[in-house]
Amino acid sequence: MDAEAGKRHATDQEIYEKIWNAIAERQIGPGTRLKEEQLADIFTASRARIRQVLQNLARDGLITLVPNRGAFVSKPSIEEARDVFFARRTIEERLVERLCATIGSAGIERLRQHVDNERKAHQDGDVASAIRLSGAFHMLIAELAQSQILASLLRDLVSRTSLIMAMYQQKDVLNCGPDEHAAIVESITARDARKALAVMHHHLAHIENQLDLESERVVSRDLEDILSL
Repeated sequence: MDAEAGKRHATDQEIYEKIWNAIAERQIGPGTRLKEEQLADIFTASRARIRQVLQNLARDGLITLVPNRGAFVSKPSIEEARDVFFARRTIEERLVERLCATIGSAGIERLRQHVDNERKAHQDGDVASAIRLSGAFHMLIAELAQSQILASLLRDLVSRTSLIMAMYQQKDVLNCGPDEHAAIVESITARDARKALAVMHHHLAHIENQLDLESERVVSRDLEDILSL
């Protein structure tokens, strides 16, 4: 069978999600050029469709469209990095406060299971899964708090955080560990809003303090290897 004939045609949403996830999981580093023709080949899609997906990613701040040069994964500045963490503290402290008042036993179980999955990824040395699960933990809190507006805002901020960490995280520093997430879950379970706010604030400050805002650290990989369906 011809290799091209065997490829499944991806939808625009699938293409968007695949690129979004690759950026959020730090597989594609800031400054990476995203070539329309290469992406069209990877996803078996027209360049017009790829162009629309890239415009959507640019709208969401994940890539930058440079006239006559193309699309590049965004490179947040130091001030943008600080603004992202300020916004995350504001939003996520509101989410955990709300969750303390509304969460049920099923939600608590989902949070605990998620932390267990994070622990396993760390113990197995599965860095890619650990990064993915770390961001997903914060999105799970937003989902359980049932605030569509805040969840949408946080999703954008989490992906921007991944760009920031790809550029500025100090060498040999791991992602925020499951122990801090477990402390957040326990304070929510106890419905202790004051403690939950303090723990979340400390957690996000810890992540920000791990950044080296003087240098960049980017790992480059082949796009086809990363994005192939």
